[in-house]
Amino acid sequence: MNLELKNKNALVCGSTQGIGRATAILLAKEGVNITLIARNEEKLKVVLAELPNENQCHNYLVADFSNPNELEKLIATNDLKFHILVNNTGGPKSGELISATTTDLMNAFQMHIVCNQILVKALVPFMKSEKYGRIINVISTSVKEPIPGLGVSNTIRSAVGSWAKTLATELGHFQITVNNVLPGFTNTSRLDEIIKIKARNENTTEEMMERIMKNYVPAKRFAKPEETAAAVTFLASKQAGYINGINLPVDGGRTKSL
Repeated sequence: MNLELKNKNALVCGSTQGIGRATAILLAKEGVNITLIARNEEKLKVVLAELPNENQCHNYLVADFSNPNELEKLIATNDLKFHILVNNTGGPKSGELISATTTDLMNAFQMHIVCNQILVKALVPFMKSEKYGRIINVISTSVKEPIPGLGVSNTIRSAVGSWAKTLATELGHFQITVNNVLPGFTNTSRLDEIIKIKARNENTTEEMMERIMKNYVPAKRFAKPEETAAAVTFLASKQAGYINGINLPVDGGRTKSL
């Protein structure tokens, strides 16, 4: 299938590792001009060098999403013209919701809702002028089924889901789609952290906890970041233009809800 993505421009958040990095690479393979954005400039340079390049224009921006004011200043000093926005920000720290502080909640809200909103408001005018826009949010299956031990994440990820659904309704008639990809257990540093915490809480080894978690999944394995990236890439394509406002789990069938 020809995804007709050549010469489109994409801003990929959290693109120095995991799903964000895999998405940037796969989009670049489809001929997309990639702008990476994350807080670690050295890691950004490494990924930039890894991007496939067939006379494409790839670059990066440095921003820390824990500081929305910094992100706004960055936007004010750059001419952002993107057809595709991939919102992908690392999850809040784990723990029960009852133990979370108001600061934990506010910090997560700023990183995942406020920064997403800043980027969308900056990018939508160009998308409207091009009559082509794809906003894809990489969040979590907790939108459908809260995950024990990830109280703040469950709360904020669900807020992102509702934010996205609202925007999908508002922007659809401009040929701009807004969709959510919900990764399940994926081989990333975030999953490593979750395994360590679960193993400690259950007084077992990390190896045993990994086997237990794989058994939760009908596929009996964890996802590769590239598998989630493939879903993001399709939703970014012209062929996905009539898919709007959905939550797409990429979880090997683990989520029990429809």
